Amino acid sequence: MDLSTPLGDEVLALRAGDRVSLSGTIYTARDEAHRRMHEEGIPFDPKGAAIYHCGPVIRDRTVIAAGPTTSARMNTCSTFLIDAGVKALIGKGGMGREVAEHLFGRGVYLAFTGGCAALAASRMQLKGVDFEDLGMAEAVWAIELDHLPLVVGIDSHGGDLFDRVMRRASMRFRTMRHPKPE
Repeated sequence: MDLSTPLGDEVLALRAGDRVSLSGTIYTARDEAHRRMHEEGIPFDPKGAAIYHCGPVIRDRTVIAAGPTTSARMNTCSTFLIDAGVKALIGKGGMGREVAEHLFGRGVYLAFTGGCAALAASRMQLKGVDFEDLGMAEAVWAIELDHLPLVVGIDSHGGDLFDRVMRRASMRFRTMRHPKPE
C-alpha cells in the first residue's frame, strides 16, 4: 500500500506484517529532540505526521545516510507525540508495550531495516531543520520521502511483529531446553 503524509485513518486498516511505501514529509527525532519537543513544543504540525527515529548524516544540505535508530530508546518519550496527533513512528527494533497500547486505534509503528542507510537517503530530499543547535544527529530534520519501503511492525489493533517473534523464540528456546520425552 502506498501511504503519503499527512497520514489519516487509512493507517488504522493496516496490520502488523503489511508492507507499505511512504511518501511525503517526515521528521527525524531521537532522544534529545523528543526531550526538547516535550519541553518547548513540537516545531511542526503533528496532525498526521510521521516521526523517523533517525540521526541522519547531512552534507551540503543533502541527506547522505539515514539509517534508523533503535526505537526502544524513545519508549519513555513518545506517547505525547501520539497524543498530539502523530500517526506513525518509524525506526528499527520495535517499541515497548506502553507505546503499542498508545497506538491502539490511533496510529502505527513502521519498521525500516537497519544497515540500509544509503537506500533510505536515496529516497530523501532535505526540506528544513529545527533545533539545529542539538547537532546533526539530534536535530529535527524535515525530509521529503519518495516511496520509502517499510513494514508495519505494530498496528493500531494491538498486533506487534516484534512481540510475536519474541514469544516464538522464547517458546522454541524452552522446547530446546526441555524436549518432550519420546
